[in-house]
Order: sequence, then C-alpha cells, then structure tokens
Amino acid sequence: MSSVRPWRDIARRQCRQIMVGSVPIGGDAPIAVQTMTNTLTSDAKATIDQIRRCEEAGADIVRVSCPDVESTAAFGKIVKAARVPLVADIHFHYKRALEAADAGAACLRINPGNIGSSERVAEVVRAAKANGCSIRIGVNAGSLEKDLLEKYGEPCPEALVESALDHIKLLQDHDFHEYKVAVKASDVFLAVAAYMGLAEAVDCPLHLGITEAGGLIGGTVKSSIGIGNLLWAGIGDTIRVSLSAEPEEEVRVGFEILKSLGLRTRGVRVVSCPSCARQGFDVIRTVEALENRLSHIKTPMSLSVLGCVVNGPGEARETDIGITGGGNGKHMVYLSGVTDHHVSSEAMLDHIVELVEAKAAELEAASAAAAVTA
Repeated sequence: MSSVRPWRDIARRQCRQIMVGSVPIGGDAPIAVQTMTNTLTSDAKATIDQIRRCEEAGADIVRVSCPDVESTAAFGKIVKAARVPLVADIHFHYKRALEAADAGAACLRINPGNIGSSERVAEVVRAAKANGCSIRIGVNAGSLEKDLLEKYGEPCPEALVESALDHIKLLQDHDFHEYKVAVKASDVFLAVAAYMGLAEAVDCPLHLGITEAGGLIGGTVKSSIGIGNLLWAGIGDTIRVSLSAEPEEEVRVGFEILKSLGLRTRGVRVVSCPSCARQGFDVIRTVEALENRLSHIKTPMSLSVLGCVVNGPGEARETDIGITGGGNGKHMVYLSGVTDHHVSSEAMLDHIVELVEAKAAELEAASAAAAVTA
C-alpha cells in the first residue's frame, strides 16, 4: 500500500535485533534515546538522582562510567535503583567489565582493541554471556588505533569503519553476536560518512552520535545535522546527543530530533512562530513558560502557539490545541483544529496548560480503553 504522504516516508535500514536489558534495539524496534551520567559513579546517591531526572525526561537507556573499583562497587546499588537498563562504560581495565557485568549491567560499552589480549576479550565475552549482557563497540575518531592512523594518515571514514570491523571480528571470534556499534567523530562530515559506510558493511544495530558536539546550542545544531541526516537516510537504532550540558537536556534534544522526523512521539510537540510586530501576545515568553509547565506531559499531542492570524489559523487546523493572537488582548483558542472560544491575555497561560492536561488525560483514557478491548 502506498503512503498518503510519500515525501515523509523514511525506510529504515534492516538489521538484526539485540536486547539491552528489556529494551529491544534494531529490527523494527523504536529508536532508543540514550544519555550518560556525569556524576562520580562511586557516589551512588548522586548518580541515582541524575538517572531519575533522565528517566523523567524519557531516557530509554543510561550509560554510567566505571573507571575504577569504587565505581563498580557502587554500580550494583545503582542498577537496582534504576528503572531503565544501564550501560557500563569501560576503558582499558577488563576487570571493570567483569565486575560491572556481575553487578547487573545490561550492556558493556568497550573497545575490544583496548581491553588487552584475546584471552581478556574472551573473559569479558564469557562474563557478558553469563549475565545476559550485550556489548556496544565504541569506535571514536579521537582514539583510533596507531596502526590505522599510520595506514590512513588521519582519521577518515575508511579508518573508522576498518576499526569497527576489526573489533567486531574480535567478538565474533569468541562466538558473541549481541553487539551494536558506534563510529563517532566530532566532525559531522566524518561521522556521517563513516556511519554510511558501516551501515552497508554490517547487519548489526548502530548507535548514532556526534561526539564532543559542544554546548547546548552549538551541540544541538551539530547533532541535529549529523544524527538527523543519518536518521533521515534510515540509518540508526539508538542515539545519544553528546552535549556539554546536563544529561536530561541530551534526552530532550534526542526526542526533539526524533519527533521532527516522525520517528518517535513523546510529550507535547509545540509549533510556534518566531514572533514579530504583529503578535498579539509575547510569543517567546509564552512558549518558554509552556515548555516548562508542560514538560511532565508524556502523552503525544500537538500545540500551536502563533502570535497573529497570518499563519495561526492554518497551523491550528493541524494541531490538537491551538492559540492565535488577536487584538485587544483577546486570543482565539482552537480545539482539534476548529475555532472554539476566546481567552484573555491574563488567563491565557493557565488556560492552555489546563486544556493540554485535559486533552492528555482524554487521550490516555482512550488508549487504555482500546487496550482493554483489543
């Protein structure tokens, strides 16, 4: 059956599916959103508190660094408190991987090449198998193997792909196939080209990211261009937006990227204008306040906030709830695309929040009823 809007269709790359704890990755599973804690893992309370904020923002998976014995000692307590699967981030010390697997990690993030000898890789694989862990191979342009840098002269797409294939072989030699792979770079062109090359070479799930992307604004732009480019091409099964910002911000940006492409829906999708002299109310402050006050809504729905009647009615017809600025402090409210009533500037913010919360409750009730009768 042909699509009604073929220009919006994204044909996802076909790959096999693995599990990260209870979360399916690849195949026809939704694209998962990940982030990483930045607290000291040895401080279990601080790490759990941060994970809880990430969960509230919608994180499907959270990665936790395990650089030392104190971290893996606390990791078990953190796993028990978390509501989402945790990935243990391991570098160099293979024993940390063994400890994290025993402590309940759902996935081990390693570079098999820097773990050590084949025997040590075999130990990590045995621990992963025994504990039901998957593995993420993490290749990074900033830490490519010396022989590949000598061969290619610099980090390039071919070098990143070759590194990934070498690491994959190390796991396959030990009959381990529950892995996903990332080939990250801070350069958008390099990362995108590497992922496109890897997507053609392997059948495993791919974890997307533009590493060291920068601060909240710059990093969001870089990540949206790089990750968005790949997702639009159908490539990618999990994503992590790497920002010099709090991890819950990474989750929010990740979902916004997915929502923009119609690949995930969570919470309120806001359509709003940049504002101009025609605006009937302060659009910028209104949208800022609404995004803050509606951040608790998880039910997918849409809200348009337009300052005047030039584009307001048209946008409102396409959203669940809409507000269009009018004269004399009176603004038109649209429900399900139809003009419904007016609201004053003074009452507008509280009124929109009430409407959205009521609509979310209505949608949730309908969904629950449909599940019962299915």
